[in-house]
Amino acid sequence: MVKSMIKTEGIVLKGMKYQETSKILTIYTKGLGKISVMAKGANRPKSTLIANTQPFSYNEFQLTHGRNFYYISQADIIDSFYEIRENMERVSYGFYILELIDKSVPDEEANKKIFLLLEKTLRILAQTQNNYLKLVAAFGLKHISFLGYRPYINGCVVCGNNQGKGFKFSNTEGGIICDNCYTKDYSAKQMDKEVYQAMGDLLYTPLDELDKLDISEDILTKFHQVLEDYILYNIERKDFNSLNFLKLNKANLD
Repeated sequence: MVKSMIKTEGIVLKGMKYQETSKILTIYTKGLGKISVMAKGANRPKSTLIANTQPFSYNEFQLTHGRNFYYISQADIIDSFYEIRENMERVSYGFYILELIDKSVPDEEANKKIFLLLEKTLRILAQTQNNYLKLVAAFGLKHISFLGYRPYINGCVVCGNNQGKGFKFSNTEGGIICDNCYTKDYSAKQMDKEVYQAMGDLLYTPLDELDKLDISEDILTKFHQVLEDYILYNIERKDFNSLNFLKLNKANLD
């Protein structure tokens, strides 16, 4: 019986060595969602698949479906995003983006919006020279929204009040709560007005227009901590290895 060929675009999230010469890849595809793919012979020195199987590599794949894996029949590079690897901070944030996709999306459930968001974010990251955190924060906020967890920020998620003097962010309630409703979540985190404003700006501004936003690094750092906690809460994870590595490197540099 001849196996049917599946053609789809995909971005390599990670890979691991299998036996001596092959790799098992995790690929986020436009048509199939997140899938496990066997790349036979990809670790051979002269393999034609070496470049296609690197993290960040964006390819058009021709696949067949086996019992446990998809198998690569052919792969043609659309973009290697090589520029991401040219800067340590850029590649660290890039690996966080890939890890976030890997840890948050279900297997074999296509989501075209998330695929296009990932591709666009990597394309912009490859050309960004500084202020990577603004892009990464905007990506994370849009991504968690596409997963169905868009935070409610138009007022208090409990009572609807938008005139309060102070607001906190509640992971359990899924958005902003006012001082009058703080008993709904005693673990909610206080938010500065600037952090609250940054959340709205990053949520609604297209990725390729982020340069228009003037947000200080301090505010971005505070916001990203709130966002990181919110994402981890909703995807039921404890941490991101890539962010731990990035924080450790920054601490050593300081």
